[in-house]
Amino acid sequence: MKLYRGIGIIIIAFTLLLCSCESNFKDVQRINSVAFSPSGETENINLKYTDSGKVKAILVSPLMLDFSNLEYGFNEFPKGVHVTLFDVNNKKSYVEADYAITYAKTDIIDLQGNVKITSSEGQVLETQQLYYDQKNEWFYTEKKFKFTDGKDSYVEGPGVDFSKDFKVFNAQQNNGLISNVEE
Repeated sequence: MKLYRGIGIIIIAFTLLLCSCESNFKDVQRINSVAFSPSGETENINLKYTDSGKVKAILVSPLMLDFSNLEYGFNEFPKGVHVTLFDVNNKKSYVEADYAITYAKTDIIDLQGNVKITSSEGQVLETQQLYYDQKNEWFYTEKKFKFTDGKDSYVEGPGVDFSKDFKVFNAQQNNGLISNVEE
């Protein structure tokens, strides 16, 4: 009987010891995760892109985080962007988004949250996410969009791709109202 009592005490003590240990599993998982921080941080950025002495675009943002130190570097604009684009005739178009990220190796820009493009002719495209391929000067999204021509016509639906100047516009499943048809 003394043997069973001794084993019982050892089991109770061992159980209490196990229950008193903290679980550090989450900390161990964090040790193996990759954490990265920006190599640079810029507040109130007002950046002008030029080509051959001409201003092509002006980017304004309250905050830019530079992650170019990574293998697949990028710049993040967590507080949104406002971009003014200039065409060959110096006409302005505007791009706005609540969040943006630019990928250096692919030249792709991902615009998210209340994305709005306004052309110099008054055309407006609105969506929640829009990608811009800088090499091909091409916009695209699979999200719902609405495009108005600045008059009484509009087109809306899921998914669209179009050229920077809106001259080529492809939408697969859409509906809308076109009121300014020429005969």
